[in-house]
Amino acid sequence: MPDLPPDHAMPFLLISAFRGLVDSVHEHLADAGFPHLRAAHGFAMQAIGNGCTSVELGQRLGVSKQAAAKTARNLEDMGLIERRANPLDGRERILVPTTQGRRMLQLSADGFTRLVGRWRVAVGDANVDAVLTTLTQASHGRRGPTDLSDWT
Repeated sequence: MPDLPPDHAMPFLLISAFRGLVDSVHEHLADAGFPHLRAAHGFAMQAIGNGCTSVELGQRLGVSKQAAAKTARNLEDMGLIERRANPLDGRERILVPTTQGRRMLQLSADGFTRLVGRWRVAVGDANVDAVLTTLTQASHGRRGPTDLSDWT
């Protein structure tokens, strides 16, 4: 077995792997017709999921209502989401992915699956499964999975 890096290298290795995955998927998305999509857009689309309000989007992203509203406008201008009336409260609008937004999310998921598949070939299923198990069980702190709000 090769020498392992010290434990304190883990955050840097995780962020490097994370950035590598995200950057590769965004290159794929650009080639598939989404050239102006940035990582922040992808995180916002993941946070919207099947639908949420602007307030919920802000909570999920860890940003202010104003920042969430601006993000929603950008996604709407890009044709990735639309606003629909909330059937439970006519005053409220729900942000939902458009057909184009759902296509982008599916391409993104396919890209991540393909990249992790390459990891499986390179290091074996057992090693990738061990990483997934570890990350699933590790402490996630108080943040949600799409909250990168205070990163620059």
